[in-house]
Amino acid sequence: MKQNDNLDFDARHIWHPYSSVAYPPTNHEVVSAEGVRLTLADGRTIIDGMSSWWSTIHGYNHPRLNRAAKQQIDQMSHVMFGGLTHQPAIELARKLIDITAPPLQKVFFSDSGSIAVEVAIKMAIQYWFAQGKSKKQRLLSLRNGYHGDTFGAMAVSDPENGMHNMFAEVLPTHLFAPAPTCVNDDDWQDNDISGFRQLISEHNDEIAAVILEPLVQGAGGMRFYCPEYLRQVRALCDQYQVLLILDEIATNFGRTGTLFAYQQADICPDILCLGKALTGGYMTLAATLCTDKVAQGIAADGCGLLMHGPTFMANPLACRVACESIDVLLESDWQQKVKIIEQQLIAELMPYQTMDLVKDVRVKGAIGVVELHQPIDDQMDWLPTFIVDQGVWIRPFRKLIYIMPPFIIETDDLSQLTGAIVKIIEQLARQI
Repeated sequence: MKQNDNLDFDARHIWHPYSSVAYPPTNHEVVSAEGVRLTLADGRTIIDGMSSWWSTIHGYNHPRLNRAAKQQIDQMSHVMFGGLTHQPAIELARKLIDITAPPLQKVFFSDSGSIAVEVAIKMAIQYWFAQGKSKKQRLLSLRNGYHGDTFGAMAVSDPENGMHNMFAEVLPTHLFAPAPTCVNDDDWQDNDISGFRQLISEHNDEIAAVILEPLVQGAGGMRFYCPEYLRQVRALCDQYQVLLILDEIATNFGRTGTLFAYQQADICPDILCLGKALTGGYMTLAATLCTDKVAQGIAADGCGLLMHGPTFMANPLACRVACESIDVLLESDWQQKVKIIEQQLIAELMPYQTMDLVKDVRVKGAIGVVELHQPIDDQMDWLPTFIVDQGVWIRPFRKLIYIMPPFIIETDDLSQLTGAIVKIIEQLARQI
């Protein structure tokens, strides 16, 4: 099929993320990928500044990940996990237990980040049910938080500032504390936790767990906050007997400068959600880890069945690639790479703060964010093509133009990404 035929069929028949079939988005056909570059059907190559939604930390077509996938597919691509097990899942669970906080000893594999959150919510509610405290069924979350697009995950995402407000009447009603505002521990003010403290003190008899994204609120606004907030939340959860769920799906595997963001606060969650970069972006896989306390607590009523079981749970192919991806990361100088990316993002993005359309510029680890004064969603009819014409792939949303490149990116390629951002802003200034 010719490229135009493919794109025409795509526009008429295929629903893309967060899009309307009445007004199909401008899509560009990718035919191959290598390193940090995507090759389009028209022959152009573009630098991926999004790591395919934050997952391809090693870049594309990595020889070790390719080899792991090929070796595994020759053995078995999939087998049900009910009543059966296999080496890739066992090896991956060992690795995850080894690299996360010591109390996290149980691993539940699932298909995606949203499902990892669903499992975490079920764990928390079943834990208290087994303790004879069935009233504890609500979650305490944060404004500007985002935890996924399935119903349980939507319910703990910001109901007002998020993207799911049309479903408000059919979702469970949870509690939402003000989003943290203190960016650095040196600037910590006790009033930053006061709203959270009030909610947990008044409602702890009905709260099963707190759920939040540690240090970086992702799709809810790419907002950064300080480790002290996490320490305060952990202490309050302990004080009021509430479980703590950390959603590290976007921040895991080095994105913020530590292997996991919670490590910067020196705390441990009761339940931890992992995903996205778990397989290095090769295929979908997620994991929900919990402590022995949570696992044994769920079994305290003599039953202990965690009522969840995806068809493709612990898919051997995905688990095998995930094992290799973790090895590739840990065997590399990833911390230095992320630090170099961070320093370059600071140097090249911070000057944009003086531009009229720009409200704020912020950088954390391998995350660079330019926030504008007003949303640019109404510019998406021309903006994706303009971005591709700059030789890069960046996907703005709402007020944000941000990049989260693969860790392997070279200096010149990163400069092309940051340079493209200023061109986007300049073009927006002409259009708005």
